[in-house]
Amino acid sequence: MIFADIPLAGAEGAILAHSMSVGGRRLKKGRRLSGADIAALAEAGFATVTAARLEEGDVPEDEAAARIADALAGDAAGLSVAAPFTGRVNLFAEEAGVLRVDAQAIAAVNGIDEAITVATLPGHARVAARQMVATVKIIPYAAPGEAVARAEAALAGAGAITLHPVALREASVILTRTPGMKDKVVEKGGAAVRARLAALGLSVAHEEVTPHETGALAEALARAPGDMVLILTGSATSDRGDVGPASLVRAGGRLERFGMPVDPGNLLFLGALGARPVLGLPGCARSPRLNGADWVLERLACGLPVTSADITAMGVGGLLKEIPSRPEPRSGGASAPARPVIAAIMLAAGASSRMQGRDKLMEPVGGVPLIARTARMLAAAQVDEAVAVLRPGAAARGAALEGTGVRVVENPRAEEGMGTSIAAGMGAIRPDADAVLIVLADMPDIAAQDLDRLVAGFDPDESRVILRAVGPDGRPGHPVLFGRRFFEALARLEGDEGARRVVAEHPDFVTEIPVAGAATDLDTPEDWRAWRARQPETAG
Repeated sequence: MIFADIPLAGAEGAILAHSMSVGGRRLKKGRRLSGADIAALAEAGFATVTAARLEEGDVPEDEAAARIADALAGDAAGLSVAAPFTGRVNLFAEEAGVLRVDAQAIAAVNGIDEAITVATLPGHARVAARQMVATVKIIPYAAPGEAVARAEAALAGAGAITLHPVALREASVILTRTPGMKDKVVEKGGAAVRARLAALGLSVAHEEVTPHETGALAEALARAPGDMVLILTGSATSDRGDVGPASLVRAGGRLERFGMPVDPGNLLFLGALGARPVLGLPGCARSPRLNGADWVLERLACGLPVTSADITAMGVGGLLKEIPSRPEPRSGGASAPARPVIAAIMLAAGASSRMQGRDKLMEPVGGVPLIARTARMLAAAQVDEAVAVLRPGAAARGAALEGTGVRVVENPRAEEGMGTSIAAGMGAIRPDADAVLIVLADMPDIAAQDLDRLVAGFDPDESRVILRAVGPDGRPGHPVLFGRRFFEALARLEGDEGARRVVAEHPDFVTEIPVAGAATDLDTPEDWRAWRARQPETAG
């Protein structure tokens, strides 16, 4: 193809390269110039025109695109090919399913000639009826005939793209319940699973709730009808020997894979009962947001085998939590997750009433007052701001905090109890905080790494919005992290109860984090003597 400034005398039949306004007329780019167009250009004073002229062997853009698109579609069922327009032909799915793409075949075609481009959806993309799945575009106004023929040959019989429609028709859903689990938590999980199946066109053949026990779940699996079985356990599966996988094996099935390199979705398991797939869903499946289990479920629903090697390969591109657009696959929504903003409130307004006249927060630990040591710990942790709540007139404590980066707030109602100090701190934290850490100033065994573990566990999508440190024996302690949904309740606290009531009223949102020093309680001189006796000499 010749692309140049062509004298008007030889421009008839050439393809206009740039849109032009001539004598009140608009000649658009791509127009094949007629004798009347040439006359109008000459009358307007033009001697040449920028245009393209096809050479022998060139294939016009629309014809080239159509030929390559037909070869790309081949005999694949469920695909339709649109008419060409300006060198582009689109391919559409005629029904819902999963698209398989031979990436090497597509790359080979794109490497034949720079005039030829083929773009597709990602391999194993889930598609809806009438959705575009691929497009062929010829970039210039023509492509070399030899290149078009090579592209057709490369695609002939290759099955470069194939649409696999939904093949299964119904599934059983089994939910397990742990002791004390509320009905609304179980129902939320069931609703999310039913919505996923409905979006794929599968009906629910059977649904039941069983205790979170291996025997009960195995019996439910054995009697479950349908083409596939989905399990959503009340407690996350943490090992191949856990209740979900063990129940599958006890029911006579086989476990093929535990875990996947996709986040969220790590705690999936996959197996089979005879020829029927059994999919153990991760806890994040209670949310409609996309997770790794959706990728597996969609392939299984379309009759595609999913092997352990297939799941292993999902790691590249499997970081779903941090991508700019993490859709809800059933609604088309998107979000932009980011690292949460964490505020910390250090409670330091106590009276040290049992210390026989000494101030426990000024006791030396590591060569500095305990209150300063706690402030330095906050500065080293992954928190975005720290507020210390002091009682009025606590000059020594305030002086110890100077230079630590902790902002001081006074609580004039400190004598009324810890609840008022938490409320005072809540009124001082930054307005964009996603979560707040409640930290006691008098816990010398807590380290910055312990706070970071609580922050890392915070995940509203997974309902992990209260993170409570517990001692090695499981005894509740401090610190405690609360998500934004509890800010209003914390800001209204009164008296000396602290935040225990908020925790007690929302057990389904509580995650316990073992922390060695969570229950250390040094309220008396005797407590301090015993604690120091257990420490290296450098501890204070």
